[in-house]
Amino acid sequence: MTFQEQIQQGIPAELPKIKPYETQINHAPKRKDILNEEEKILALKNALRYFEPKFHAELLPEFRQELEDFGRIYMYRFRPDYEMKARPISEYPGKSLQAKAIMLMIQNNLDYAVAQHPHELITYGGNGAVFQNWAQYLLTMKYLSEMTNEQTLTMYSGHPMGLFPSSKDAPRVVVTNGMVIPNYSKPDDWEKMNALGVSQYGQMTAGSYMYIGPQGIVHGTTITVLNAFRKIKKSPKGGLFLTSGLGGMSGAQPKAGNIAGCITVISEVNPKIAKIRHEQKWVDEIHEHLDQLVSRVKKAKENREVVSLAYLGNVVEVWEKFDQENIRIDIGSDQTSLHNPFAGGYYPAGISFEDSNKMMAEDPEIFKEKVYESLRRQTDAINKHTEKGTYFFDYGNAYLLEASRAGADILAENPTLGREFKYPSYVQDIMGPMCFDFGFGPFRWVCASGKPEDLAKTDQIACEVLEEIMKNSPSEIQQQMQDNITWIKGAQENNLVVGSQARILYVDAEGRMKIAESFNNAIKNGEIGEVILGRDHHDVSGTDSPYRETSNIYDGSRFTADMAIQNVIGDSFRGATWVSIHNGGGVGWGEVINGGFGMLLDGSAEAERKLKSMLFWDVNNGISRRSWARNENSVFAIKRAMEHEPNLKVTLPNFVDESLF
Repeated sequence: MTFQEQIQQGIPAELPKIKPYETQINHAPKRKDILNEEEKILALKNALRYFEPKFHAELLPEFRQELEDFGRIYMYRFRPDYEMKARPISEYPGKSLQAKAIMLMIQNNLDYAVAQHPHELITYGGNGAVFQNWAQYLLTMKYLSEMTNEQTLTMYSGHPMGLFPSSKDAPRVVVTNGMVIPNYSKPDDWEKMNALGVSQYGQMTAGSYMYIGPQGIVHGTTITVLNAFRKIKKSPKGGLFLTSGLGGMSGAQPKAGNIAGCITVISEVNPKIAKIRHEQKWVDEIHEHLDQLVSRVKKAKENREVVSLAYLGNVVEVWEKFDQENIRIDIGSDQTSLHNPFAGGYYPAGISFEDSNKMMAEDPEIFKEKVYESLRRQTDAINKHTEKGTYFFDYGNAYLLEASRAGADILAENPTLGREFKYPSYVQDIMGPMCFDFGFGPFRWVCASGKPEDLAKTDQIACEVLEEIMKNSPSEIQQQMQDNITWIKGAQENNLVVGSQARILYVDAEGRMKIAESFNNAIKNGEIGEVILGRDHHDVSGTDSPYRETSNIYDGSRFTADMAIQNVIGDSFRGATWVSIHNGGGVGWGEVINGGFGMLLDGSAEAERKLKSMLFWDVNNGISRRSWARNENSVFAIKRAMEHEPNLKVTLPNFVDESLF
């Protein structure tokens, strides 16, 4: 069968042969055994409902074994034989160009070079899933190949509920992930519902088909590292940045450190992941011994090198060793997946990677104790460094929150609303006031042709647009504009593409609309092929997360999720090709609500109309909420937006004289 025929058949009419378990692939750890016997039978019934009854007797013992061995039913047998990667949009079967764009993005999320655990359909973060099982993937791709532009596919936590009649202006796909009743958002609730096959953790851009590999976070990390050094009034040259994690998202850190121009030391316990990042040239060197690492760091500091050094081991050991050796750390953070601390997101010090994987499945309570013990030890070491002048920040992975739950010495001596911890979230000190409040966030695009020359052309277009905007930009956003122009000019030489031909820029609504309009004109004129627009959920408007995206909201509303819900509803009727809303994300199930979109540009007048309407709303929704919270940079930004758009009228706050209190 051809690739197109395999897509169109969906779940095959005859059972494919059982596939061997490929040990060289990076697999998800075994999930804990959380279901009772009655629930296990229910999980098996739920899995078998995808298949005709004549196959149930053969599949039942196989699925039972998967549940026993892995804690989940992935249906490995049904994994496709074709290469999993984003193909040129013209190679996908179907009646709707928009649907083909979504197929392209789904396959990109599962590309072996992109996905963290590709055989388990997990893109990043340890549990950020595109689908729960391979039957869902097959059925979804079949639906997309049949869809017309007057139908909408509804996705319930990875399950394709079906194609429904809609309209040309409606989204082609509406995605929900983990939308559970609020009182059922504890980690064990997710474990149980996921094991039953009824809900999944879509992370931020995994379950919404908008992940573009580590590049997506390289840019944000570069901006964060640059501004962290600016905050401590030190040049990155010769400065030391210590962090941890080389997985799907965190793997971007050493590359970002190199672009920012500092020395980066990053720990990783998984040798497969470290090897992949080294082969991809996202990290320069791998070191397995602490004394060797210390010697190399001293040399790098002496020579003021720009270099990234991976330590194959636990970061706790590095914090402690650098304290003993009196190595000054200028800025420090952590990007292990602490939203998922007990199922592979964080590995405790003093226990091997292999033993940890075994313990988390077989003795989860003891493993939890070890994780908390390690967090207390790590925090003690961090505190010693910050007393010497290190600037430490939570990089949105729930480090502060989980360390506080572990009883670590992490709480502020005099806590205030929104400042409970000794250390800030990076959004509180850096990304919030410097970027999000002004409307700058991670706008991204994918060249659907798959041609590198199309990406180069879009880079050129984006750079020209930004340089033109910057001529008349107010002084308040000149630094943001210049950082992005510098980024886009160096994008090609930094070899940022992994998977699809994609790019990311931190721009505001004006920049997004003008860049998108220029792309659409270039498509219309035949200069480039179609372009898929999107953004990270980690943005101005898309996410309500009290310890990350909205951590610099101090009016008491940071635990509300009106903004994210309004955002995805508004995107859906203003022209998005697909929309998504998730419970969970980088800080954990039950800790955040986040939404995203995708939009296909095809050179048409309709695409131009939609991009102007949707992109304007997508950013200014968040600026208006931030301005109402009395964030002064957002008040400035929303007033400027109202000056440019007469139909925009936003309720502005009145500031209260503090002396009255």
